[in-house]
Amino acid sequence: MLEKLYDHPLKNLNTFGFDVSARCLARAHSEEDILSALSDDELKGLPRLVMGGGSNLLFTGNFDGYILQPLMQNLDVVEDGADSVLLRAGAGVAWDELVAHCVAKGWYGLENLSYIPGVVGASPVQNIGAYGVEAKDCIEKVEYIDTHDLRLKTLSNEQCRFGYRSSIFKQELRGRVVVAQVYFRLRKNGELFLSYGDLHTTVSGMGGPSLHNVRSAVILIRRSKLPDPAEVGNAGSFFKNPLVEKPLFDALLQQYPAMPGYAAGSGVKIPAGWLIEQCGLKGARRGKVGVHPKQALVLVNYGGGTGSEVLALAREVCDAVLQKFGVALEMEVNVV
Repeated sequence: MLEKLYDHPLKNLNTFGFDVSARCLARAHSEEDILSALSDDELKGLPRLVMGGGSNLLFTGNFDGYILQPLMQNLDVVEDGADSVLLRAGAGVAWDELVAHCVAKGWYGLENLSYIPGVVGASPVQNIGAYGVEAKDCIEKVEYIDTHDLRLKTLSNEQCRFGYRSSIFKQELRGRVVVAQVYFRLRKNGELFLSYGDLHTTVSGMGGPSLHNVRSAVILIRRSKLPDPAEVGNAGSFFKNPLVEKPLFDALLQQYPAMPGYAAGSGVKIPAGWLIEQCGLKGARRGKVGVHPKQALVLVNYGGGTGSEVLALAREVCDAVLQKFGVALEMEVNVV
Protein backbone atom coordinates (compact mmCIF):
# COMPACT_ATOMS: atom_id res chain seq x y z
CA MET A 1 0.00 0.00 0.00
CA LEU A 2 1.27 3.49 -0.89
CA GLU A 3 2.65 5.41 2.10
CA LYS A 4 2.38 9.19 2.10
CA LEU A 5 4.52 11.04 4.63
CA TYR A 6 4.05 14.81 4.85
CA ASP A 7 6.69 17.50 5.53
CA HIS A 8 9.17 14.68 5.64
CA PRO A 9 12.82 15.35 6.49
CA LEU A 10 15.30 14.18 3.85
CA LYS A 11 18.56 14.47 5.80
CA ASN A 12 18.90 10.68 6.02
CA LEU A 13 17.65 10.17 2.47
CA ASN A 14 20.36 12.11 0.61
CA THR A 15 24.00 11.11 0.88
CA PHE A 16 25.18 14.73 1.14
CA GLY A 17 23.24 14.84 4.40
CA PHE A 18 21.60 18.20 3.68
CA ASP A 19 18.97 19.18 6.23
CA VAL A 20 16.07 19.66 3.82
CA SER A 21 12.52 18.33 3.59
CA ALA A 22 9.82 17.46 1.05
CA ARG A 23 6.18 18.42 1.15
CA CYS A 24 5.38 14.71 0.74
CA LEU A 25 7.35 11.49 0.49
CA ALA A 26 5.39 8.78 -1.36
CA ARG A 27 6.84 5.34 -0.67
CA ALA A 28 5.85 2.77 -3.30
CA HIS A 29 6.29 -0.93 -2.52
CA SER A 30 4.91 -2.18 -5.85
CA GLU A 31 4.09 -1.09 -9.38
CA GLU A 32 0.50 -0.66 -8.23
CA ASP A 33 1.68 1.79 -5.56
CA ILE A 34 3.54 3.79 -8.21
CA LEU A 35 0.36 4.02 -10.29
CA SER A 36 -1.59 5.05 -7.17
CA ALA A 37 0.84 7.88 -6.51
CA LEU A 38 0.77 9.10 -10.11
CA SER A 39 -3.03 9.15 -10.17
CA ASP A 40 -3.49 10.51 -6.63
CA ASP A 41 -5.72 13.60 -6.70
CA GLU A 42 -3.89 15.10 -3.73
CA LEU A 43 -0.50 14.84 -5.45
CA LYS A 44 -1.55 15.79 -8.97
CA GLY A 45 -0.20 19.13 -10.05
CA LEU A 46 2.64 19.10 -7.53
CA PRO A 47 6.26 18.98 -8.70
CA ARG A 48 7.42 15.37 -8.70
CA LEU A 49 10.85 13.89 -8.09
CA VAL A 50 11.61 10.19 -8.43
CA MET A 51 14.29 9.25 -5.91
CA GLY A 52 16.21 6.06 -5.28
CA GLY A 53 18.95 6.05 -2.69
CA GLY A 54 19.51 9.80 -2.83
CA SER A 55 23.15 9.28 -3.83
CA ASN A 56 23.07 11.43 -6.95
CA LEU A 57 21.09 14.44 -5.77
CA LEU A 58 22.14 17.93 -4.75
CA PHE A 59 19.31 19.61 -2.85
CA THR A 60 19.67 23.40 -2.79
CA GLY A 61 16.60 23.81 -0.56
CA ASN A 62 13.36 22.17 0.55
CA PHE A 63 11.41 20.37 -2.17
CA ASP A 64 7.92 21.88 -2.48
CA GLY A 65 6.39 18.84 -4.12
CA TYR A 66 6.31 15.10 -3.67
CA ILE A 67 9.10 12.59 -3.88
CA LEU A 68 8.19 9.21 -5.31
CA GLN A 69 10.41 6.47 -3.95
CA PRO A 70 10.08 3.00 -5.56
CA LEU A 71 11.02 0.35 -2.98
CA MET A 72 10.47 -2.98 -4.76
CA GLN A 73 12.95 -5.50 -3.32
CA ASN A 74 12.56 -8.58 -5.54
CA LEU A 75 15.47 -10.54 -7.05
CA ASP A 76 14.08 -13.20 -9.40
CA VAL A 77 15.78 -15.55 -11.84
CA VAL A 78 13.50 -15.54 -14.88
CA GLU A 79 15.79 -17.56 -17.17
CA ASP A 80 18.45 -20.08 -16.16
CA GLY A 81 20.47 -21.26 -19.14
CA ALA A 82 23.63 -23.27 -19.62
CA ASP A 83 25.83 -20.18 -20.04
CA SER A 84 23.87 -17.35 -18.47
CA VAL A 85 21.01 -16.28 -16.23
CA LEU A 86 18.49 -13.48 -16.62
CA LEU A 87 17.87 -11.79 -13.30
CA ARG A 88 14.99 -9.40 -12.63
CA ALA A 89 15.75 -6.85 -9.90
CA GLY A 90 13.29 -4.47 -8.27
CA ALA A 91 14.05 -0.76 -8.47
CA GLY A 92 14.45 -0.46 -4.71
CA VAL A 93 17.16 -3.12 -4.30
CA ALA A 94 20.39 -1.58 -3.02
CA TRP A 95 22.88 -1.70 -5.88
CA ASP A 96 25.70 -3.25 -3.90
CA GLU A 97 23.37 -5.93 -2.53
CA LEU A 98 22.65 -6.91 -6.14
CA VAL A 99 26.37 -7.11 -6.96
CA ALA A 100 27.10 -9.12 -3.81
CA HIS A 101 24.26 -11.52 -4.69
CA CYS A 102 25.63 -12.07 -8.21
CA VAL A 103 29.20 -12.65 -7.02
CA ALA A 104 28.00 -15.11 -4.36
CA LYS A 105 26.12 -17.02 -7.06
CA GLY A 106 29.17 -17.10 -9.34
CA TRP A 107 27.59 -14.88 -12.00
CA TYR A 108 29.91 -12.63 -13.99
CA GLY A 109 29.34 -9.08 -15.18
CA LEU A 110 28.74 -6.67 -12.30
CA GLU A 111 31.73 -7.33 -10.03
CA ASN A 112 33.62 -4.20 -11.14
CA LEU A 113 30.62 -2.13 -10.07
CA SER A 114 30.90 -3.13 -6.42
CA TYR A 115 30.40 -0.61 -3.62
CA ILE A 116 28.63 1.98 -5.77
CA PRO A 117 25.93 3.69 -3.68
CA GLY A 118 22.32 3.92 -4.77
CA VAL A 119 19.65 1.52 -5.94
CA VAL A 120 18.93 -0.65 -8.97
CA GLY A 121 16.31 1.73 -10.37
CA ALA A 122 18.94 4.44 -10.92
CA SER A 123 21.42 2.16 -12.69
CA PRO A 124 19.93 2.37 -16.22
CA VAL A 125 19.15 6.07 -15.89
CA GLN A 126 22.76 6.96 -15.09
CA ASN A 127 24.31 3.96 -16.83
CA ILE A 128 26.56 3.72 -13.79
CA GLY A 129 30.11 2.60 -14.42
CA ALA A 130 33.50 1.93 -12.83
CA TYR A 131 36.79 0.23 -13.68
CA GLY A 132 36.05 -0.18 -17.37
CA VAL A 133 32.56 -1.67 -16.92
CA GLU A 134 29.13 -0.04 -17.26
CA ALA A 135 25.66 -1.19 -16.22
CA LYS A 136 24.64 -1.31 -19.90
CA ASP A 137 27.04 -4.23 -20.41
CA CYS A 138 24.64 -6.46 -18.44
CA ILE A 139 21.24 -4.77 -18.75
CA GLU A 140 18.99 -6.67 -21.15
CA LYS A 141 15.81 -4.62 -20.71
CA VAL A 142 14.11 -2.12 -18.42
CA GLU A 143 10.49 -2.03 -17.30
CA TYR A 144 9.15 1.39 -16.40
CA ILE A 145 5.91 3.22 -15.84
CA ASP A 146 5.27 6.10 -18.22
CA THR A 147 3.99 9.01 -16.16
CA HIS A 148 2.12 10.45 -19.18
CA ASP A 149 -0.20 7.54 -19.89
CA LEU A 150 0.33 5.47 -16.69
CA ARG A 151 1.25 2.34 -18.66
CA LEU A 152 3.93 -0.22 -17.85
CA LYS A 153 6.40 -0.30 -20.75
CA THR A 154 9.60 -2.13 -21.65
CA LEU A 155 12.73 -0.96 -23.46
CA SER A 156 15.45 -3.25 -24.75
CA ASN A 157 19.13 -2.49 -24.16
CA GLU A 158 19.40 -0.95 -27.62
CA GLN A 159 16.27 1.15 -27.15
CA CYS A 160 17.70 2.58 -23.91
CA ARG A 161 20.35 4.41 -26.00
CA PHE A 162 23.01 4.06 -23.38
CA GLY A 163 25.96 6.42 -23.44
CA TYR A 164 28.62 7.57 -20.99
CA ARG A 165 26.62 8.23 -17.78
CA SER A 166 23.57 8.71 -19.96
CA SER A 167 20.52 6.99 -21.42
CA ILE A 168 17.19 7.75 -23.04
CA PHE A 169 15.87 8.19 -19.50
CA LYS A 170 18.05 11.29 -19.14
CA GLN A 171 17.30 12.53 -22.64
CA GLU A 172 14.01 12.06 -24.55
CA LEU A 173 12.21 10.40 -21.62
CA ARG A 174 13.58 12.67 -18.91
CA GLY A 175 10.95 13.43 -16.28
CA ARG A 176 8.35 10.93 -17.53
CA VAL A 177 9.74 7.62 -16.30
CA VAL A 178 9.56 5.63 -13.08
CA VAL A 179 11.82 2.59 -13.39
CA ALA A 180 10.17 -0.47 -11.86
CA GLN A 181 12.28 -3.52 -12.80
CA VAL A 182 15.69 -3.98 -14.43
CA TYR A 183 16.67 -7.25 -16.15
CA PHE A 184 20.35 -8.24 -16.05
CA ARG A 185 21.97 -10.88 -18.26
CA LEU A 186 24.83 -12.44 -16.26
CA ARG A 187 27.37 -14.98 -17.45
CA LYS A 188 28.10 -18.24 -15.66
CA ASN A 189 31.59 -18.37 -17.13
CA GLY A 190 33.05 -15.01 -17.91
CA GLU A 191 36.05 -12.85 -18.52
CA LEU A 192 37.26 -10.56 -15.76
CA PHE A 193 38.14 -6.97 -16.70
CA LEU A 194 41.23 -5.89 -14.79
CA SER A 195 42.93 -3.38 -17.10
CA TYR A 196 41.53 -0.20 -15.55
CA GLY A 197 43.53 1.73 -12.96
CA ASP A 198 45.27 -0.26 -10.24
CA LEU A 199 42.71 -3.06 -10.21
CA HIS A 200 45.02 -5.72 -11.71
CA THR A 201 47.77 -5.04 -9.16
CA THR A 202 45.34 -5.15 -6.23
CA VAL A 203 43.71 -8.37 -7.44
CA SER A 204 47.13 -9.98 -7.93
CA GLY A 205 48.02 -9.13 -4.35
CA MET A 206 44.89 -10.96 -3.20
CA GLY A 207 45.91 -14.22 -4.83
CA GLY A 208 44.87 -13.72 -8.45
CA PRO A 209 41.77 -13.19 -10.56
CA SER A 210 38.42 -14.45 -9.29
CA LEU A 211 34.98 -12.97 -8.92
CA HIS A 212 35.40 -12.66 -5.16
CA ASN A 213 38.86 -11.09 -5.42
CA VAL A 214 37.75 -8.55 -8.02
CA ARG A 215 34.85 -7.49 -5.82
CA SER A 216 37.10 -7.31 -2.75
CA ALA A 217 39.71 -5.32 -4.65
CA VAL A 218 37.18 -2.81 -5.97
CA ILE A 219 35.75 -2.32 -2.48
CA LEU A 220 39.25 -1.87 -1.03
CA ILE A 221 40.23 0.70 -3.67
CA ARG A 222 36.97 2.64 -3.44
CA ARG A 223 37.14 2.75 0.36
CA SER A 224 40.71 4.06 0.21
CA LYS A 225 39.80 6.86 -2.19
CA LEU A 226 36.19 7.75 -1.51
CA PRO A 227 34.68 9.03 1.76
CA ASP A 228 31.88 7.08 3.43
CA PRO A 229 28.66 9.16 3.19
CA ALA A 230 27.80 7.99 6.70
CA GLU A 231 30.86 9.89 7.93
CA VAL A 232 31.27 12.75 5.43
CA GLY A 233 28.39 13.88 3.23
CA ASN A 234 29.07 13.36 -0.48
CA ALA A 235 27.54 12.01 -3.70
CA GLY A 236 30.56 10.07 -4.92
CA SER A 237 31.92 11.27 -8.25
CA PHE A 238 30.55 14.79 -8.66
CA PHE A 239 31.83 15.36 -12.21
CA LYS A 240 31.94 13.23 -15.34
CA ASN A 241 35.33 12.46 -16.83
CA PRO A 242 35.39 14.77 -19.88
CA LEU A 243 35.62 13.20 -23.33
CA VAL A 244 37.71 15.35 -25.66
CA GLU A 245 38.70 15.05 -29.30
CA LYS A 246 42.10 13.47 -29.87
CA PRO A 247 43.71 16.60 -31.42
CA LEU A 248 42.88 18.57 -28.27
CA PHE A 249 44.22 15.80 -26.05
CA ASP A 250 47.43 15.60 -28.08
CA ALA A 251 47.86 19.37 -27.78
CA LEU A 252 47.32 19.25 -24.02
CA LEU A 253 49.74 16.35 -23.75
CA GLN A 254 52.45 18.56 -25.24
CA GLN A 255 51.90 21.03 -22.39
CA TYR A 256 51.23 18.45 -19.69
CA PRO A 257 53.17 15.22 -20.48
CA ALA A 258 51.89 13.52 -17.32
CA MET A 259 48.24 13.93 -18.30
CA PRO A 260 46.46 10.54 -18.20
CA GLY A 261 43.96 9.62 -20.88
CA TYR A 262 41.91 6.63 -21.97
CA ALA A 263 40.75 5.99 -25.52
CA ALA A 264 36.96 6.15 -25.75
CA GLY A 265 35.31 5.92 -29.15
CA SER A 266 36.85 8.50 -31.43
CA GLY A 267 38.07 10.62 -28.52
CA VAL A 268 40.01 10.45 -25.28
CA LYS A 269 38.60 10.45 -21.75
CA ILE A 270 40.59 12.51 -19.24
CA PRO A 271 40.17 11.85 -15.48
CA ALA A 272 38.37 14.89 -14.09
CA GLY A 273 40.04 14.37 -10.72
CA TRP A 274 43.48 14.85 -12.29
CA LEU A 275 42.39 18.09 -13.97
CA ILE A 276 40.97 19.45 -10.71
CA GLU A 277 44.09 18.48 -8.79
CA GLN A 278 46.30 20.32 -11.29
CA CYS A 279 44.28 23.45 -10.59
CA GLY A 280 45.36 23.25 -6.95
CA LEU A 281 41.85 22.52 -5.68
CA LYS A 282 42.34 19.05 -4.21
CA GLY A 283 41.54 19.37 -0.52
CA ALA A 284 40.30 22.95 -0.94
CA ARG A 285 37.75 23.97 1.67
CA ARG A 286 35.11 26.66 1.47
CA GLY A 287 33.54 26.94 4.91
CA LYS A 288 31.62 23.73 5.64
CA VAL A 289 32.05 22.23 2.17
CA GLY A 290 35.10 21.30 0.15
CA VAL A 291 36.96 19.15 -2.36
CA HIS A 292 37.94 15.82 -0.85
CA PRO A 293 41.65 15.67 0.05
CA LYS A 294 42.11 12.12 -1.32
CA GLN A 295 39.92 12.29 -4.44
CA ALA A 296 39.42 15.63 -6.17
CA LEU A 297 36.46 14.23 -8.11
CA VAL A 298 34.42 14.24 -4.90
CA LEU A 299 32.85 17.31 -3.29
CA VAL A 300 31.95 16.96 0.38
CA ASN A 301 29.73 18.40 3.08
CA TYR A 302 31.74 18.42 6.31
CA GLY A 303 28.58 19.08 8.31
CA GLY A 304 26.11 21.93 8.27
CA GLY A 305 26.86 22.85 4.66
CA THR A 306 24.18 23.61 2.10
CA GLY A 307 23.53 22.54 -1.45
CA SER A 308 23.97 26.12 -2.62
CA GLU A 309 27.47 26.19 -1.11
CA VAL A 310 28.40 22.94 -2.84
CA LEU A 311 26.98 24.25 -6.12
CA ALA A 312 29.07 27.44 -5.80
CA LEU A 313 32.17 25.32 -5.19
CA ALA A 314 31.33 23.13 -8.20
CA ARG A 315 31.12 26.22 -10.40
CA GLU A 316 34.47 27.43 -9.06
CA VAL A 317 36.01 24.05 -9.96
CA CYS A 318 34.51 24.09 -13.46
CA ASP A 319 35.73 27.64 -14.08
CA ALA A 320 39.27 26.78 -12.95
CA VAL A 321 39.51 23.69 -15.18
CA LEU A 322 38.08 25.55 -18.17
CA GLN A 323 40.50 28.44 -17.72
CA LYS A 324 43.58 26.23 -17.31
CA PHE A 325 42.87 23.46 -19.81
CA GLY A 326 40.07 24.69 -22.05
CA VAL A 327 38.08 21.61 -21.03
CA ALA A 328 34.49 21.89 -19.79
CA LEU A 329 33.49 19.68 -16.87
CA GLU A 330 29.93 18.39 -16.57
CA MET A 331 28.30 17.64 -13.25
CA GLU A 332 27.17 14.07 -12.70
CA VAL A 333 24.77 14.91 -9.87
CA ASN A 334 21.25 16.24 -10.38
CA VAL A 335 20.55 19.65 -8.84
CA VAL A 336 17.15 19.93 -7.14
